[in-house]
Amino acid sequence: MHSWVDGQSADALSLKSRGLAYGDGLFETIAVKAGHPLLLELHLQRLALGCQRLGIAADQALVRSEVCAYAAGMGEGVLKLILVRGDSQRGYAPDPHAPARRILQASPPAAYPASHAELGVRLYPCKTRLAEQPLLAGLKHLNRLEQVLARAEWHDSEHAEGLMLDTSGRLIEGVYSNLFLVRDGQLLTADLSRCGVAGVMRAALLEQAPSLGLSVSIAELYPQDLEHADEVFVCNSVYGIWPVRAFTSLNWSAGPVTRKLQHIARALLDI
Repeated sequence: MHSWVDGQSADALSLKSRGLAYGDGLFETIAVKAGHPLLLELHLQRLALGCQRLGIAADQALVRSEVCAYAAGMGEGVLKLILVRGDSQRGYAPDPHAPARRILQASPPAAYPASHAELGVRLYPCKTRLAEQPLLAGLKHLNRLEQVLARAEWHDSEHAEGLMLDTSGRLIEGVYSNLFLVRDGQLLTADLSRCGVAGVMRAALLEQAPSLGLSVSIAELYPQDLEHADEVFVCNSVYGIWPVRAFTSLNWSAGPVTRKLQHIARALLDI
């Protein structure tokens, strides 16, 4: 399926794009099933927050309409929505009135081994740290060089994901997922007010957890907290939940809380 730029089939973008020059934009990676974009409301809520924070002028109703139309043509796969601040000349100063450029791309359904969800995954201890920048914290902006560097740290098939800390040594997230710990029946996840991506699946699980009688804590977490965790898992809006079975010398099994939340995630993603 051809990509769309501003609602039209296209395979090129202006060299004046601020996304190319500065990474000045946002993106969403959306699972599509039977022509329907999944978790769309949460994706669009995060996108709208990012536009507000960065001061990007975007017609949210138009974005929604185009995403739905494009997804209908895809059938099944992964839709990437990129929103770039309007084109500009040389210089950092943005034009506050320039309309956002809208890019839609289709990829085949993500293919991961079934064992990742069934048996769990091993996390790689990434040396790359996340910089603390509250103005960008939580957003899925286009500046992903930290994740690029972190993902380049391992090349083996033994590790399915990496674990990233911030520059102060706090546990934050995976390279492309959010991290959860379970301790004494309580669900714990990192405070993302300084850095990190506030994932859509993370938001959905935090919303659903009380229905399972789980208390939730968004807190500052450190590597030593892993030593006291009963269960650990990572999640995102494409694959759902993977239990974590190992990190360095630590080992866990997929416990009952993880399994219950996996059931919720699978229902949300229709997998």
